[in-house]
Amino acid sequence: MRIEYTDGRDRNFIELCHELDDFLNEIVGGEENIAEYLQYNKLDDIHDVVVAYENDVPVGSASFKKYDDECAEVKRVFVKKEYRGRGISNILMKMLEERAREKGFKYFILESGEPLVSAMALYRKSGYKVIPNYGQYVDMEESVCMKKKL
Repeated sequence: MRIEYTDGRDRNFIELCHELDDFLNEIVGGEENIAEYLQYNKLDDIHDVVVAYENDVPVGSASFKKYDDECAEVKRVFVKKEYRGRGISNILMKMLEERAREKGFKYFILESGEPLVSAMALYRKSGYKVIPNYGQYVDMEESVCMKKKL
């Protein structure tokens, strides 16, 4: 497996994000059920991305964007279904955390939800703790926000 750092304009990252969106729509029963979240998942502000490749095939990605001077927000973590269970998401998260530390961030925050069972397990296992919902997620009861000291 090969891991590459890139940015939000990377075509493989964008394609994986489309697959993530399809996966999320499947879980929640259609895009209309996550419509209010779509505006928060745009790639415009994402400059830090890691993409995992197996035999030159992009199989997973993760990214972050600046939230404030001390904190970055994890975004768009995804591994293709046929590659899950191999520890790829753990590697992606470790690489992402390393990059954020290099850039001077002290914390990661993220938003997820209980229907995303594997994601929630990954974050808990990686040391993320549930916090009060932040920013745009404050009034979204189905959101679960988490934080980790880097």
